[in-house]
Amino acid sequence: MFKGSNLRGFLLGLLVVAVIGALVWFRVAGRREPELAQAPPRAPQVEQPRGCAQPAWAQAAARNKASLYSLQWSPFGRPEIGWATYAPLVSQEIGAGCPADSGGFAERYAGWQARRKLAIDGVFKPADFDRMRDDLALRRPFVQLTAKGTCPASPAETTLEAARPDETYGGKTVLLRPGALAAYRRMVAAAKADGLAGEPPLLRLASGFRGPAEEAARCRERACDRVSRANCSAHRTGLAIDLYLDPAPGADPISTADENRRHMAASAEYRWLLTNAGRFGFLPYAYEPWHWEWTGERP
Repeated sequence: MFKGSNLRGFLLGLLVVAVIGALVWFRVAGRREPELAQAPPRAPQVEQPRGCAQPAWAQAAARNKASLYSLQWSPFGRPEIGWATYAPLVSQEIGAGCPADSGGFAERYAGWQARRKLAIDGVFKPADFDRMRDDLALRRPFVQLTAKGTCPASPAETTLEAARPDETYGGKTVLLRPGALAAYRRMVAAAKADGLAGEPPLLRLASGFRGPAEEAARCRERACDRVSRANCSAHRTGLAIDLYLDPAPGADPISTADENRRHMAASAEYRWLLTNAGRFGFLPYAYEPWHWEWTGERP
């Protein structure tokens, strides 16, 4: 047992030790806190797809990056600025899984130029796109016919099948040839299996069959990209579909405004379609990301 004086001495010693310990802790903590507060945040490491960094093509990549949103050209007869709208389609065509402003894209683009006997520099150019655009168009049976001066006759509406209301945008009536509708359903099922089209109305049908009179009326109400469309549209065949892709805020789902088309082209659904729609017989129309044509039957 401690006597009174010894107990007071013991307690005083404990108090001194506690005070010294507290002072040491505050000095250490006070020294560390500013260091933590002043340390810059670490930038997230974004890893490009494998093979996209190709130093040998850095100069071409820089030129592609500069023109991606600034190129002044008229690929479909009207002035446009930049080629970002077409970049996903171009990437698919040349087999590049890399961003359009990367060395890997430039390298693949150069390979495509070589196969087409064009100037090989890996740099995107309007004249190159004209060649690619025409190649893509001539794969479509409808274009093959119209290029020869033949406009396919429209099928009787009694031979067409109506999509279910839950398959269409806004529950509207959409008619298609039975084979085209069945292929559309298989394609959407595959997209859902891959985790896409989960939020309606993504990939729903915004339009299908439109007879000649209806198409001509539409072209009087809104400017068509080509005058001939009023007289002979792919929609008259019952094989063409317009899909709902995520439009720009406030835009009509089939508005041809540049901002809307660029917004849709950047969507995950459009990129999935570019990669997978061909498995179900659908081919794209370069100008309209939402427009696809089924090739399982002749127009």
